[in-house]
Amino acid sequence: MPMPQDMPNRFAPLAAVRRQIDSASGLPNAHYTDDAVHKDETRALFARQWAGLAVGADVPEPGDAVPLTFLGMPLLLVRDRAGAVRVFQNVCRHRGMILVEEPGRFEGVIRCPYHSWCYATDGRLVSTPHVGGPGQNAHPGIDRTTLGLIEVRSHLWRDVVWINLDGQAPAFEFAFEKLISRWADFDRPLHHSGADSRFTLDVGCNWKLAVENYCESYHLPWVHPGLNSYSRLEDHYHIEEPGAFSGQGTYVYRQFRGDNGATFPDFADLPPIWDTAAEYVAAFPNVLLGVHRDHAYSIVLVPVARDRTSEKVNIYYATPETDAGMRAQNAALWEGVFKEDVFVVEGMQRGRAAPGFDGGRFSPAMDGPTHLFHDWVARQMMETDTPLAAE
Repeated sequence: MPMPQDMPNRFAPLAAVRRQIDSASGLPNAHYTDDAVHKDETRALFARQWAGLAVGADVPEPGDAVPLTFLGMPLLLVRDRAGAVRVFQNVCRHRGMILVEEPGRFEGVIRCPYHSWCYATDGRLVSTPHVGGPGQNAHPGIDRTTLGLIEVRSHLWRDVVWINLDGQAPAFEFAFEKLISRWADFDRPLHHSGADSRFTLDVGCNWKLAVENYCESYHLPWVHPGLNSYSRLEDHYHIEEPGAFSGQGTYVYRQFRGDNGATFPDFADLPPIWDTAAEYVAAFPNVLLGVHRDHAYSIVLVPVARDRTSEKVNIYYATPETDAGMRAQNAALWEGVFKEDVFVVEGMQRGRAAPGFDGGRFSPAMDGPTHLFHDWVARQMMETDTPLAAE
């Protein structure tokens, strides 16, 4: 991977990451332990790409709104009256007051608690009481048509709400064209059933370690012996798309069965290959996805701090008429699997405090998906001309 001749010295440590896998090093320790690097990195990797924010199931009904914080920015996830999922800055255009403090359903308008400016769920400013003086709800200097909520560019795919803060990323359909095409067989309705289809894991590690661990199968025999007993290491294959996603697939998938032997309904009209196969992909930067013949899931990684990550897991089915008890059991099964990884990612986080560790090495045979992710991180940082922490 050629390096630019005038590469700034501050990016020199990343040059080793971008080498071919058999001679590459992993990302330096500072990318996991340094607050300034964490700030620069998350803004370079999240604000300028399509990053995962939440899921559509967080706002299931028109009028639902959920306040969120993304890279310190107050945002508002809304399902508008037409049923579209939208993202706005959670700030009144009058004096910058936070509009919504708690999740809720707005039957009418979203009202600012400070001076009662009101917004429709599609972001339009619809009411400005007393803005022209007592009893005068309009003023020539206040043009409501230009003072709607500031909308954040967003896209809904596989029920994940993806956002691009700087508005400059390629269209989502182009940025993830190859993944959308790869999983065209699963372009089917997804059904989320609420509490029994979601859980959250709070993990003491940098968010990148969760990505690195998820996209490779090398660790299965030792960390997931239960899974490896039937879906063995040799049953897996690599998924690698430079600059976009990486992961793993398996030719052996065993359906979950309830106490009575029942299984979940399959997604309609799947090709026979999916009878026994499944795939697991990390869509850069922070969305982990899995597809199976009878259910799918997403994990949105929230970088809480340089050494803290919140993993928001949501599970989906092919039909809404699935058994509630089976759904709860399936969620518990996946939660158990994901918890098996916690000691690994937290152990790697602690290991990054060792000053002699230079980022490690990659197995050319087994670590291709992980190296691809490291290379993507390094490339994004090297293409950022000025330190983001100074912006």
